[in-house]
Amino acid sequence: MPRAFEDFRIGDVYELGSQKVTQEEIVRFARMYDPQPRHLDDEDLIASGWHVTAMFMRLYADEVLRHAEAEVSPGVDELRWLRPVRPGDVLTGRVTVVGVAASLSRPDCGVLQQRGEFLDEENLPVMRVMLYGLMRKRGG
Repeated sequence: MPRAFEDFRIGDVYELGSQKVTQEEIVRFARMYDPQPRHLDDEDLIASGWHVTAMFMRLYADEVLRHAEAEVSPGVDELRWLRPVRPGDVLTGRVTVVGVAASLSRPDCGVLQQRGEFLDEENLPVMRVMLYGLMRKRGG
């Protein structure tokens, strides 16, 4: 049974799993969406922050949204890329519920506020973001 709005509590942590970053993916993403030299140069290749965010979003969608009564997102805040991501890095994602509130425009839903983080192998954050999501209430 999918998680409804009422199933989320402040302080809940959801582990999203890990993603290994490859040189091929970095270059493929950069060529399509962010063709800056730092994302295409073999000598000191780093992943685009947008690529890192997209990888995080995939894990979040698979581990949280797919198992929830998710509607839409009214947006994100505080997206930060804190450290460069290089080929071979393994990133681990997690989200923590930091706020729950009734929706002012949708009585059948509530709004979740979650802090998302992507951590490297040393458990240091490479990306942080504040996520907002509209979740249906049980029986709503």
